[in-house]
Amino acid sequence: MDEIDRNLTVALQLDGSAGLAELAKVAGLSVSATAERVKRLEERGVIRGWRADLDPAQVGCPLLAHVLAAVAPGREDASFRKAVRRQEAVLECHAVTGSWTYLLKLRLPDLAALDQFLNEELRLLPGVQRVETLLTIATVKESSILPVAPADPEE
Repeated sequence: MDEIDRNLTVALQLDGSAGLAELAKVAGLSVSATAERVKRLEERGVIRGWRADLDPAQVGCPLLAHVLAAVAPGREDASFRKAVRRQEAVLECHAVTGSWTYLLKLRLPDLAALDQFLNEELRLLPGVQRVETLLTIATVKESSILPVAPADPEE
């Protein structure tokens, strides 16, 4: 990525609804050249999609919880991955190091929904051996803005 692509990706993360004219100013290019750059960023998979940033409380899922899960290795691990991808409450699932296998980020309406999810969904998934839940009592920082690396001087 060159400096123009970097500047465009940073600007689009901050305001995904920015118009091409505004982005052209950031890029220092014409509107048509900027549109082509954005299209290439999409084609290369740098821009994975376009979506709205919703307030969880306003859409009915104010409870944020992180769950550590230990899952048996092998076939059960693959089945767990497949099953967890279908769970709407699971926003993120990361394979981690240490004594746990996965870290999941959940958004749910309330504690009753969390209890139901843990007991009727998560603990019943293939290979789940144990889980530990961490409830978020306050969010100090939450961002989806990535720290885009500086431009490659070779480009």
